[in-house]
Amino acid sequence: MAPATLAQTRLVHTIPEVRGAVREVRQGGGSVALVPTMGYLHEGHLSLVDRARELADWVAMSIFVNPMQFGPAEDLARYPRDLERDLEMARGRGVDLVFAPRVDEMYPHGEPQVSVVPGALAERMEGAIRPGHFRGVLTVVAKLFGIFHPDVAVFGQKDFQQAALIRRMALDLDQGVRVEVAPIVREPDGLAMSSRNVYLSAEERERARALSRGLERSRALFAAGERDAEALRAALWNALSVPGVEPGYAEVVDALTLEPVRRAAPGAVLLVAARVGRTRLIDNAVLP
Repeated sequence: MAPATLAQTRLVHTIPEVRGAVREVRQGGGSVALVPTMGYLHEGHLSLVDRARELADWVAMSIFVNPMQFGPAEDLARYPRDLERDLEMARGRGVDLVFAPRVDEMYPHGEPQVSVVPGALAERMEGAIRPGHFRGVLTVVAKLFGIFHPDVAVFGQKDFQQAALIRRMALDLDQGVRVEVAPIVREPDGLAMSSRNVYLSAEERERARALSRGLERSRALFAAGERDAEALRAALWNALSVPGVEPGYAEVVDALTLEPVRRAAPGAVLLVAARVGRTRLIDNAVLP
């Protein structure tokens, strides 16, 4: 399929087209940044583009709803998609290339026989609740790294466990990619930006604020001198105890190992997940 051009943003659908575009950039002495996404872009994604622009000469974005990271009962079929809207937003932020492959382009022989299997970092929290999820994430990101060979790849802090796993994969497998993690972007009401927020009704959206309120409550306790991680975790969990919110987990962990800590220190991470209606949300905050 021939590439389309939207202003300065080139749209491609195949791996050879990507490799040809990257080759041109390399021949010109340019550096390459990659922003992997599943589309239905929002300001959080676009902030990753802004960071990528600071770090490299040429910015590419992938838009691919990866079936490998969805469980049988999850929302693959109804995950929001709107490529034309995404292209307009990418163009407005100066993305140089958008790679929007079909599933059979990424997995031409079906689900791959060889995949990236995460270790202990994936056994808790999201990994415990969504078995196989991180295997799917790491496999598709490894493929994207192999397709683009970027100098830097930018991910969002909202998916903190995911970013930690990708960073460790790049290190352990000597992939030569700098993994940059950009801060969470929030809605005016404090809700972390997410493509899944569109699932929320007005009433559910109000309930979903319990996640960010709990994080702020725990951060305030820490700022006031509380160092007992269990006390911080309890404050976060209690904030989720409101009608219409089904808590998943509330944790205080080390930023590198993702293991629970007994005594909180600056740089430790508060992680929370909950279901509001049919929508599962995650959020986090780093202790100051």
